[in-house]
Amino acid sequence: MVNALVLAFRQLFDPAFRKPVLLGAAGALAGLLAIGVLASWALGEIAAGTGWFAGVAAAAGGVLVVFAAWWLFVPLLLAVSGLFLDGVAAAVERRHYPGLPAATGGATTSQAWAGLVLAAKMAGLTLILLPLSLLLPMIGTLGLWLVAAIGLGEGLFEGVALRRMDRAAAEALRRRRRGAIWTLGGALAAMAAVPLLNLLVPVLGTAAMTHLLHRTDAATKPADSRG
Repeated sequence: MVNALVLAFRQLFDPAFRKPVLLGAAGALAGLLAIGVLASWALGEIAAGTGWFAGVAAAAGGVLVVFAAWWLFVPLLLAVSGLFLDGVAAAVERRHYPGLPAATGGATTSQAWAGLVLAAKMAGLTLILLPLSLLLPMIGTLGLWLVAAIGLGEGLFEGVALRRMDRAAAEALRRRRRGAIWTLGGALAAMAAVPLLNLLVPVLGTAAMTHLLHRTDAATKPADSRG
């Protein structure tokens, strides 16, 4: 898992990464600003109401806006990743795995759509867990991080796997590699909390998951069988 991230960082300045990095960072930044605006509006509406949660929102509005935007940013990163997944994964394979046959998996649009659907589910779970994080900060924050880790890990891994195999094979491989996928997803979720570094998560995460896919014989055999 560590090696996959190291290799992804080393390729960050590859010319083939330049466009995905710039567009991915721009998309992530624009999304973060939009989430901040929406979170501010939503919490303003809540604070105008009655009850304990309205009181908390009114007293700590700015902090809550940042907190909500921070965690809702992770599903956004997954959605943005789906838009650049194919180009980043192809660049990694050209440099590190030149012997692979051409990818013949699902279309880029279907991969992007799958990423959007999963991102929407993650956003829903995040919104459910946000109030819990106010009542029970440690448990709620742990829950939010787990949602981010699992969502980013499984979403990115399946995305790169679907370039090389059908969905049934990708899901079976994901189940076999679940520990490494969740661990890498946890690292990416932590990176998503670091300003500026979080803008690189769509590209770095896709590149790292591509390495994770191809680093073992169990991962590369399904890919070779499609040649």
